[in-house]
Amino acid sequence: MRTVYLGTSEFAAGVLERLAATPHRPVLAVTRPDRPAGRGRKLTAPPVADVARELGIELFQPEDVNAPESVARIADAEPEVVIVCAFGAILKEPLLSAFELVNVHPSLLPRWRGAAPIERAIMAGDPETGVSIMRVTAGLDSGPVALTATEPIGPEDTYGTLAPRLEALGAELLIRALDERPPYAEQDEALVTYADKITGADRTLDPAAPAEARARVVRALAPHIGARLEQPDGSFLGVRSARVGADGDLELVEVQPPGGRPMAYADYVRGHGTR
Repeated sequence: MRTVYLGTSEFAAGVLERLAATPHRPVLAVTRPDRPAGRGRKLTAPPVADVARELGIELFQPEDVNAPESVARIADAEPEVVIVCAFGAILKEPLLSAFELVNVHPSLLPRWRGAAPIERAIMAGDPETGVSIMRVTAGLDSGPVALTATEPIGPEDTYGTLAPRLEALGAELLIRALDERPPYAEQDEALVTYADKITGADRTLDPAAPAEARARVVRALAPHIGARLEQPDGSFLGVRSARVGADGDLELVEVQPPGGRPMAYADYVRGHGTR
């Protein structure tokens, strides 16, 4: 099937890599423009751009994917299906009506619609999550769903361990959807929950919260965003790894001081004379 691929993130790049090895290899990859990143604010390409270049797939990086010239560029590729995966921008008309848009969403819709479904599932203590293949509509991840598959969330799972499994599952489901063209069914609106974008407040561990809840936040944000602990001087200590200790409190395992490198918390305590 002739496809165009819209995606941006590491997750989307992994799905693209798998899709490109099938008869549904995209003829065009559309992603976000290069942006400054890191402490040096170096101009950095999105992961999907890097993978598209490696695979020799034509690349398009518009400032506005909904602009008439962007829609025309996609139309020139003559796609039968436009695949969307973690693109990171809201799709609007006339793009929505111009093409069949199929989305790879890493949750069991209608649970965890929105920007951070993997992180929110771990934070909430969900025993499982999964991937849904759905049609893109004007609503936020509210379109009908064709296929779903579940993936357990283990007690030690972090974003870094869970996301690659969902990436592989998402690619498998997407390829199956393109091969089989299954029917779509509307979501149950009574079961909807939202996975809002992760904010600074979400990252900051609440000392009053139960230790298990704080440990889930650390796991949900490791290693890509990172949880943090506010210090008396107003600075933040990054928390890369933590667990519930024998006394039932949160035990820090690996931390990252402001402007410093990751280190064992025991080494940090020795160097700072604190507990």
